[in-house]
Amino acid sequence: MPRALPLPRPLWGRPSTKAVVTAGVFITTVWKLKFFLNPSEVSGEAPKHTEPLLVLVWKWPSKQVPNISGDVCRELYGIVGCWLTMEQRLLGQANVVVFPHARLQPGRDRLPTERPPGQNWVWVSLESPSNTKALAGWNQTFNWVMTYRQDSDIFIPYGKLVPNQSATVNIPRKTNLVSWVISNYHRTQKRAEVYKNLSRYLHVNIYGKANKKPLCKDCLLPTTSKSKFYLAFENSIHQDYITEKLWRNSLMAGTVPVVLGPPRANYEQFIPADSFIHVDDFASLAELATFLKTMNSSRYRQFFAWQKRYSVKLYADWRERICTICTVYPSLPRGRVYPNLANWFNT
Repeated sequence: MPRALPLPRPLWGRPSTKAVVTAGVFITTVWKLKFFLNPSEVSGEAPKHTEPLLVLVWKWPSKQVPNISGDVCRELYGIVGCWLTMEQRLLGQANVVVFPHARLQPGRDRLPTERPPGQNWVWVSLESPSNTKALAGWNQTFNWVMTYRQDSDIFIPYGKLVPNQSATVNIPRKTNLVSWVISNYHRTQKRAEVYKNLSRYLHVNIYGKANKKPLCKDCLLPTTSKSKFYLAFENSIHQDYITEKLWRNSLMAGTVPVVLGPPRANYEQFIPADSFIHVDDFASLAELATFLKTMNSSRYRQFFAWQKRYSVKLYADWRERICTICTVYPSLPRGRVYPNLANWFNT
């Protein structure tokens, strides 16, 4: 135990016995309180990060920048000790700096020239490798990656199922068989080929810019909810690349997703096996079309059994995603840099 500080001596003589005892009790109490608040100093365990974290977002991931002033992580998401800023002048004070790939310029001249000791840089992307270019310029740059991939340092899915106790099934009234919302239609994409062949056997109600039928933000779910099935076709096929097409356009809307994306086993890591239909489940698109057109109401209702145990949580606010960094910060690896970002992301 360290030495107690000497008691102040009154100008008029030696301290009284009562003063000595009182001061001694006070110092002992403070010392015990220190051990209570910092048990790692007694047990020998590595101290956990308890100081507030400052996360600097170099460029905001979306074009519209929300209000991040004040303690937004605590106020919106209950995450304490996490402060967000876009003030680049605070670079020297930031614990973490976030660099969204979509906002980075080719070349390294747009990044800070120096990195303060102990500061970690995060590369962020929600796009698939097929839609992510110019990765070679960022080798030996980032400590952590933050993507939709489960093997990312910081995992940020488009959505997830969260437990609930409702034990009810809510299936909206249906007026048509299949719908699809598509903004960027390219004939070279696999989803375009699958749609073209599937449409030979059944009618698909198409909405979105690609069909000159754009839907307003509040119109999307009421529109897709009227269909029995929704084509949750991803624009490219990659591990874990399961976007809002599944979570929002389909599951949240109350329709059964017909998915085109990674293999069924990958989807089953996110949602129950009996909650969706995979294009690969069928030997042909004609067989898939027959399955959809001839399904009876009892079989159809089975696809919604997941609603008795879960509800959909959609991640749509970048503030929540970035605040998540603080919750996993203590467990993230230190002193590591990705030597070849493209190799990791394209694997």
